[in-house]
Formats: sequence, C-alpha cells, structure tokens
Amino acid sequence: MPPLNASRHSPVTFLLMGIPGLEHLHVWIGIPFCSMYMVAVVGNVTILAVVRAERSLHEPMFLFLCMLSVTDLVLSTSTLPRTLCLFWLGAHDIAFDACLAQMFFIHSFTTMESGFFLAMAVDRYVAICHPLRHTTILTHARIAIMGIIVVMRGVAFFSPHPILLRKLPYCRTRIIAHTYCEFMAVLKLACVDIGSTSHYSLSMASIIGSCDAVLIAVSYAFILHSVFHLPSRETSFKALGTCGSHVCVILVFYSTAGFSIFTHRFGKNIPAHIHVFIANMYLLVPPFLNPIVYGVRTKKIREHVLKALNVKVA
Repeated sequence: MPPLNASRHSPVTFLLMGIPGLEHLHVWIGIPFCSMYMVAVVGNVTILAVVRAERSLHEPMFLFLCMLSVTDLVLSTSTLPRTLCLFWLGAHDIAFDACLAQMFFIHSFTTMESGFFLAMAVDRYVAICHPLRHTTILTHARIAIMGIIVVMRGVAFFSPHPILLRKLPYCRTRIIAHTYCEFMAVLKLACVDIGSTSHYSLSMASIIGSCDAVLIAVSYAFILHSVFHLPSRETSFKALGTCGSHVCVILVFYSTAGFSIFTHRFGKNIPAHIHVFIANMYLLVPPFLNPIVYGVRTKKIREHVLKALNVKVA
C-alpha cells in the first residue's frame, strides 16, 4: 500500500474513515442502519410492484410516488451497502473512480429527491384545490415531462462535481473523514485553492434546496387553506392527517440535508461525528420513511398489498 501522504495527481484509492471518534461503535451502529435499509428496499420495491400491477393506481399521485421510490432505491443503495462493508468488514479502501461515481449518484439523486417532493406537493395542491381539473391538468404526458425535468436538473447541476475533482491534484492524506465520498470531504484533500469550487457546490445545493422548499411550503399553505374550508369536519381531519405526515417526511429531509450543507460553511465548531452521522441520516431516513408514509398510510396501496398477501380486507 502506498504511503498515505503520497503525491499523485489522481490517487488510486481513498480510505473511508467512517464516523470519526465512533470507530469502536461501527459494528453496533451498522445494525439499525442495515435494518432501515432493508425496510427501505422492501417498501419501495413493493410500491413499484403494486403500482405496476394495478392499472387503477396509474394516477398522478402514484406515478410520482414510483419516481420517488426509484430515487430512494438508488440513493440508499449507492451508500448503505458500502457503508455496511466499512462498519462490519473493515473495508476502508474505495477506488478513485468508484468514489467519484458514488459522489455523482448521491448529489444528483438527492436533488431529484427534492424535485419529486416538489412534484408531489404540486399534485396534492391540484388534487385538493382543483379536484375537478386534476386529471386534465396532470395528464400522463405532463407527468412524464415533470419527471424528465427533475432528472435532467439533478444530472446537469451535479455532473461537474466528479469532473472538477478528477482535475485536481491530491498531495495530502488519502483519508476521507466520512462514511461515503461526499463532495466537500473529498475536495478538502486537494492541495490547491478550493474556494471557487466549494462556493459553486454549496451555492447550487443551497439555491436548489431553498427554491424547492419554498415552493413546497407555498403549495401546502394553499392546501391547508382549502382543507380548513371543507364542509365536512371528518374530511378536513383526514386531509390534515395525510398532509401532516407528508410534511413531517419533507421536514426530516430538508432539515438534515440543510444541516449537512451549512455545516460545511458555518459549522466549524460542530463535532465531526455529529456532522457525519446526520449526513447519513438524510440519505437513509427519507428512503426508510417514504414507503411507510406514502405507501402503508395510503389506503389503495395498503389494500392491494393485503390482497396480494391473501389477507382479507375488512
């Protein structure tokens, strides 16, 4: 193995440290991580299978949910299996190209996750505020266009990340103080001025995240206004319960992602293990919660799953 401070333009491998300061707990931390990952995989695959099999579910809400499920599967699978190998097998080495590929999937699909949350908020707004025009406004063609725009935005804004890092010289340590190849964690290993590159990444993440969050907030504000004016109190409470659970998942995603982003800029005094742990949460918790909140709590999906399992629905 070459010395850790070897000078080369592009290192052959990096070494992932894991959660700094908590290395002695990696084996135990891996247990809840693995459990949540398995729930995320089973839940999202189940949603995709049910919606694909039942033509009655080919509605805007469920089509957007399928897009979100695919994003969750890619996002969690691009990090968790590798992290568990680090925790349980001590596999610290990661090839330079594999590191760049993992970075691209993480950042681009995180952006897609945010975009699909926005698309689903728009769908809920149209369904509740303009119910008679729902299917005419959100046709399958428009849903496909919205999905393509979300995907292209994630790819376009974060494709430069691995390209920029490939061109940088690395003459410091090869140790990444993280459980996966996060852009800023790798960037700090370069031996040149990284100011402009760092500002580009943080600016893109901040602008995209802020714009999506504001538009989601506006959508749910209109939804709540409509819900409070519904004639039936029972219908209002049901709609509030559904919207409340959706908002909770969205808040978990944006709060943890925002914490991770702004810690790089302003959180110099935040302990490294807290930063890394929360950075893992925004890649793991939403894929874990989404099938429960959007799937199990959705009556149509729940009934079709129980029907497939030959359980009689009351």
